[in-house]
Amino acid sequence: MNDRETIARRIASATGRPFRIQREQSVVGGCINRAVVLDDGARAYFVKLNSADRLAMFEAESEGLTALREANAIRVPEPVCTGIAGTQSYLAIEHLDLAGRLDGAQAGRRLAQLHRFTAPDFGWHRDNTIGSTPQHNARASDWVDFWRLHRLGFQLDLAARNGYGRVLSDPGERLMSVLDDLIGHRPAPSLLHGDLWGGNIGATREGEPIIFDPAVYYGDRETDLAMTELFGGFGADFYTAYREAWPVPPEYGTRKILYNLYHVLNHLNLFGGGYLAQAKGMMDRLLAAVR
Repeated sequence: MNDRETIARRIASATGRPFRIQREQSVVGGCINRAVVLDDGARAYFVKLNSADRLAMFEAESEGLTALREANAIRVPEPVCTGIAGTQSYLAIEHLDLAGRLDGAQAGRRLAQLHRFTAPDFGWHRDNTIGSTPQHNARASDWVDFWRLHRLGFQLDLAARNGYGRVLSDPGERLMSVLDDLIGHRPAPSLLHGDLWGGNIGATREGEPIIFDPAVYYGDRETDLAMTELFGGFGADFYTAYREAWPVPPEYGTRKILYNLYHVLNHLNLFGGGYLAQAKGMMDRLLAAVR
């Protein structure tokens, strides 16, 4: 039995319906994974593939999709199964046709609805990944402490290990010391997508928004909103609808730089020095804001 047959049998077992592959199509799986669509003529599944040692990453993603689906706020593909087939780990999920044009206003309202789903503490019940970088989610009652230890501090330590300490250590230490002032509020622990850039949202042919590829945890809702602005792709109607559903405080303008610094540092650590100047510039802007 080859790898694809193994995956097909496990899809059949998970769904309780026979599944025999009639067609396989290679598709874009992002920067981290490979991906295929497996089709039996009646049903199709999107299958992410990586090395066998990445199984925990796929298991966490599957649980994240389930958590987002349970909030019943915005459409999310249904996870089907994870496992190892030969030398590869895999995640099989519902295949959705993302050929539609996104209804930005609907997406904004539904994201605000997702953020209304809250928990007692920040973090999550398990760690996951942001890209392929470990993302630690140990629960905490204080948002500033969580961000200092598990988000900004973690990425700064990783950047130092990757050789960027000479440029980033001093401003990083100063940022860590003024996080209370920079964050400056006590948000509710909202359910977050966690990696909400334009490549992780799509739409059905009817325009219904769909989010996928999450890095789920509970945190300040502004972190999701900030990332939608990092690389663009979300129109004015999206932000207008979100703010009508749940207004955003004026201090968000500074916090979004801080929250997006986490993702820029992660890109630095994943993809190299092309992000160094951007990260340093963001740190300088944040430090200037608290002088």
